[in-house]
Amino acid sequence: MSDTYTFEVQAFGCSIRAAADCRECCDLLDRSIFPSFTRSPTNGEPDVVLRAEQSGGRVRLLVGERVVASAADPNFLVPEIVRAVDEAVIGRLTGLRAVHAGAVGWAGRGLLLPGGTHAGKSSLVAELLRRGATYYSDEYALIDGEGRLHAYPRPLLLRDGSPEQVAVTAEACGAATGKAPAAVGWILALAYRSESEWDVAAVPQSEGLLTLLRNTPHVLAESPELLGVFGRAVAGARCYRGFRPDTRVAADEILRLVGRVV
Repeated sequence: MSDTYTFEVQAFGCSIRAAADCRECCDLLDRSIFPSFTRSPTNGEPDVVLRAEQSGGRVRLLVGERVVASAADPNFLVPEIVRAVDEAVIGRLTGLRAVHAGAVGWAGRGLLLPGGTHAGKSSLVAELLRRGATYYSDEYALIDGEGRLHAYPRPLLLRDGSPEQVAVTAEACGAATGKAPAAVGWILALAYRSESEWDVAAVPQSEGLLTLLRNTPHVLAESPELLGVFGRAVAGARCYRGFRPDTRVAADEILRLVGRVV
């Protein structure tokens, strides 16, 4: 089936081509692939091709020639598209290193919330955005050689009480996206524990460094520069570890910790 709609996105050194056989499928890709990034005409060979196409009453998502998911409701494919983009981009990073972390800007500095999948990073980031934070990422904090935070502005994937994740932009949360790199000011390794009170304590920067190393997708043996990169990131940061309650209470406590309650 021919691709009627195509566009290309350049993201962190990775060229992503989106292709679709109908307007609905094109719109699906458009709102899922770095929606704030400039779209350009397809040109040359991309690093990765994501294709959405109709087939037998369903929409299929292909990465290259491989079908990775299909759904009767195309909205259910959004998380799969976002994750496919993540895999393509993070695996090709040059000059930046990634940490699994929610990341926002506050008072000109970066606040990192390291944690794995299903750790509640996205919902906590969204709540902080509603309270005036600047969006950097809900999944990957990108750190440069000087230890500064860069935005990785994929759409936030939120459940908001639904079993299915939906894509939400920073703008929908009333927030702007970080345009400039920011020094890391805080690293909070928070585990959610139901029926818990806020139980968080300051830890040494060495513990913050270990937290970043535990949450990076990069292999230390293959990227020995990680120690220096993350060491510079934590050098000016206050580091904390502990347990947090529900999202709204946790956001209150985080803002109190960084010096302002909204």
